[in-house]
Amino acid sequence: MKHLFQKGTNPAKPTLLMLHGTGGNETDLLAIASHIDPEASVLSVRGNVSENGMPRFFKRLSEGVFDMEDLKMRTGELYEYIGQAAKEYNFDRNNVIAIGYSNGANIAANLLFTYSDSLKGAILHHPMVPNRDADLPDLTNIPVFIAAGTNDPICPAEESTDLEKLLTGAGAKVQLHWEDFGHQLTMPEVEAAKEWYDKL
Repeated sequence: MKHLFQKGTNPAKPTLLMLHGTGGNETDLLAIASHIDPEASVLSVRGNVSENGMPRFFKRLSEGVFDMEDLKMRTGELYEYIGQAAKEYNFDRNNVIAIGYSNGANIAANLLFTYSDSLKGAILHHPMVPNRDADLPDLTNIPVFIAAGTNDPICPAEESTDLEKLLTGAGAKVQLHWEDFGHQLTMPEVEAAKEWYDKL
């Protein structure tokens, strides 16, 4: 997968897996990574799917309607890729925290929905429930931060509350944070995510 890797200054810190939104790329969230933890290593990945020239992590049939077969395949592909990158760049595969926005948050959520050992934690900005039929693995004590918009036109509020319920039901420790700025990724929610991360 196309990606950027930046080695951190503190090997004890997690590697931050950065996952952009639709139409973004692997440079989009680098400033957020360095704000959340300037000492951490960063693996920022570009989605392998193109929708009218816009990179995405998996196909969709229409706005808010996911291609479930492709989602499953791409989630497996990303899971395998994190393992390969851990070997290539010599970071701890068991100490990876995903930070995703929109489409990137959805595939990060689906990693959690699919594998008990995919992530040590996740910061999900404006995610949806990736798969309502999933039988979630044991996520006991996995920390998850969800940032949502009360008036998000793309991601209705119940998507965030349902995702919180599903993850909590699988044992994850979820914090749901609300902002009133629609679907955009804002500094107040990044600050809230940093506050949460600093307490891990």
